[in-house]
Amino acid sequence: MGGPGNPPEGTPEGGPGGGEDEYRSVVFDESFVRAARLQEFSAQERIADHAPAVRRRPPLRRGLSRQALILVLLIAVAFGTAIYMGVRHPYQAPVARQPVEPLRMTVIPLAPEGKVPGHAEPEYLYAHSPAAQYRIGAEGIPLPASRRTAHFSDSQVVAALTTAKDYIVRSSFYPEVLTGEQVRPVRVLLDADQLDQFDESFARPAADGRHAPTGWLVRFDPSGAELADAKIRVQGTLQAAETDSSTLEVTADHTFVYALRPTGSGDKAQASLFTVRRELHFRFDRDDLRLHTAQLVVSYVQAGPLSCAEDSTDHLRPLLAGQTAKEGGPAGTDPYATGGATALCGSLATNAQPKV
Repeated sequence: MGGPGNPPEGTPEGGPGGGEDEYRSVVFDESFVRAARLQEFSAQERIADHAPAVRRRPPLRRGLSRQALILVLLIAVAFGTAIYMGVRHPYQAPVARQPVEPLRMTVIPLAPEGKVPGHAEPEYLYAHSPAAQYRIGAEGIPLPASRRTAHFSDSQVVAALTTAKDYIVRSSFYPEVLTGEQVRPVRVLLDADQLDQFDESFARPAADGRHAPTGWLVRFDPSGAELADAKIRVQGTLQAAETDSSTLEVTADHTFVYALRPTGSGDKAQASLFTVRRELHFRFDRDDLRLHTAQLVVSYVQAGPLSCAEDSTDHLRPLLAGQTAKEGGPAGTDPYATGGATALCGSLATNAQPKV
């Protein structure tokens, strides 16, 4: 006998043996089976437990995706950092700024006791004067070794010293400042609260100890004198100290020596030396250190040879080679000495002049 075969009438239409199987597109792979919510008990389980044919499977537990886990960690770290910074660096209310003092200034003209010495060569005058060993220009204003203070770092002390030096250089060396053509190079270094006083001094000069342009900077009457040598000599000191927890103060004491001749006289005219001693006191708060500005609170100036009869408030009007001042005045004052003058007009000591 033959094995099982097809029915005599053939495979029924739609039967498993012929035609297009409509279930061939369904694939019951392993993941599909694991994801099924219903599971059929085995025959042994049904006999032993008299349980239904199927049971409900617990839902699959799926963990967080990697991206979600990273996001949660980042949020946790940011939150923890915010709490830590809030504890270590609590917000501090800004300290009220101290009022800026107006500049107090004193300008003392020093009159020569005789004729002003002169020579055709400025170098000769320098070599035979107390300024023989002075340095030239900004090289004569070196910054001292900085030391941090109780409330200010090394960099802040250096910033104060540098700003003070910049002010001295611009107000004592810049040709456009010395001739009275410009004041802006000096003005931009001042604290904003002193600008009104500065502008008032140049708009309406007054010998009141508050509004003399020559208290802010060095400038000569351009109609009377001009530089005979651009190599200005200078010597002096800078010192920084903390006055309180919010203020640094820099004290500058420098002597400047200029070689001058009459305006428009040419190189053949004799030159003479003109000496200016400036004692300046600068004050800096943290805003000034950040903005590279300074509060100039004291300016003490001695300058000569000048005539006491001439007004030195707006411009310095030097006595040049061969000129003399009117007689009279207090005892001689030496601007090269370290002691301070007290007179409103003094006499220029003989040993402060070049020996020609």
